[in-house]
Amino acid sequence: MSEQHTIPNHHAHYGTFSGISGLVAALSMIVGHTGDARLVAKLSNLEPGDVVVDIGCGPGVAVRHAARAGATVTGVEPAPVMLRLARALTRPRRNVRFVQGVAEAIPVADGSATVVWSIASVHHWTDLDTALEAVRRALAPGGRFVVIERQTTAGAHGLASHGWTDAQAEAFADRCRAHGFENARVDHNTTGKRSTVSVAAIRR
Repeated sequence: MSEQHTIPNHHAHYGTFSGISGLVAALSMIVGHTGDARLVAKLSNLEPGDVVVDIGCGPGVAVRHAARAGATVTGVEPAPVMLRLARALTRPRRNVRFVQGVAEAIPVADGSATVVWSIASVHHWTDLDTALEAVRRALAPGGRFVVIERQTTAGAHGLASHGWTDAQAEAFADRCRAHGFENARVDHNTTGKRSTVSVAAIRR
């Protein structure tokens, strides 16, 4: 197996979404992703009163789901086109905000979150170690960290490679443990016709 097939952020070199193509991508993320929002809420044991940070929130599907469940949510997203759409689609709520930012420098106060999650985003993170330290900083002790990626196979190319193989998921779980997260586990899930792989861990 090549090294590329075990690197969790194997698409870190891809640029952020922008322009017409970015808008099209953002619109495509609205439909059919409610299942991912439900899954990440389940895997993180989301409860009313939780303080959630959604890294790479895109058009905000999971943000709105968490807010309706009674959580206070910050959607973090580097692409302005995604943020504009997320804000346009979200009814003004006191428990929701969207901010521009990246995983490596999460714009929230230290220890302020009880849950941090990321859906189909980690394979684009620029620097895993810096990002995991940022996640750990943002979470309160005992906070839950959940990542979901589309299940892919080794050797996939193009859009089919946007996600994780089992080896990449295991490599990410190992990296979480190295950064002081406990009980890091890899799970496989089916949401509709989509197969996903997830990593969940607890901040010590």
